[in-house]
Amino acid sequence: MDVADAPTVIDARELYRFFHAGDEETFALRGVSLAVRAGEMVAVVGPSGSGKSTLLACLAGLDEPDGGHVIVAGQRISRRPEATRAALRARWIGVLLQSGNFLNHLSVAQNIQSAQALAPRCPKPDAQRLLADVGMADRASARPSTLSGGEAARAALAIALANDPPVLLADEPTGEVDQEAGERVLELLRRRADDGKSVVVVTHSDAVAAAASRVVHIVDGRLTSE
Repeated sequence: MDVADAPTVIDARELYRFFHAGDEETFALRGVSLAVRAGEMVAVVGPSGSGKSTLLACLAGLDEPDGGHVIVAGQRISRRPEATRAALRARWIGVLLQSGNFLNHLSVAQNIQSAQALAPRCPKPDAQRLLADVGMADRASARPSTLSGGEAARAALAIALANDPPVLLADEPTGEVDQEAGERVLELLRRRADDGKSVVVVTHSDAVAAAASRVVHIVDGRLTSE
C-alpha cells in the first residue's frame, strides 16, 4: 500500500501548551496539528526551545496539552486519567527519550520483560529476539549502568519496541552516540517505518531528517512548513 493511501495512526489537532514561571506565561505549542500515516517516518526539526520535545510528550501522553487533542491508533490519549494514558501508551506507543527508559536495578532483558508486563493482553516479541534485532543479544544480562552510549541507545530502542507498538516516538535517538551506532539506530527506525509502523523522530541531525519520509519544521511552537 502506498503511504498516501495508508490509514492515519497519529492525529494531533490544534495542540496548545503553555507554562507559567512567576507572572510570565510561555507558549511551547501554539495550535500545532500533525497527522502521521502508517508506514511514515516523520522528522520534527527546529531550534532548541521551539517546542519539539513538548510536542513529542503530548503525542505520547506523557504531558497533557492545554488545548486540542491527540488520537493514536484510534484511541484518544489526551484528556484521560494518567492510569488510562499509561495503559494506552504501553499497548500502542513505544517511547524513546534522551533520558532513557531504563529501570536501572534490572538487566536489559528484565527491562524488556517489565515493559511487556504493562500490556499483558497483547502479543509480544521474544525479548532475546528484540535484543538480537538491535545487535545486543550478548548484553541481555547487563545492567544499564554498564552500557556504552551506543549500547544504551540500542537497548532503549528494544525496550520501546517491547510490545510491538504501531507507533514509535523518539527524541534525539542518535544525539549521544558515535556515528556507527547512530547509523545502526537510524537503520532500525527506518526499518520500523518500512514494516508499516508510524515513526516520529525529534532531531537536530541532518542524517535523520534525510532518512525520513517527511520533515516538519517547528519554530516558536508553530509548525512553519513541511
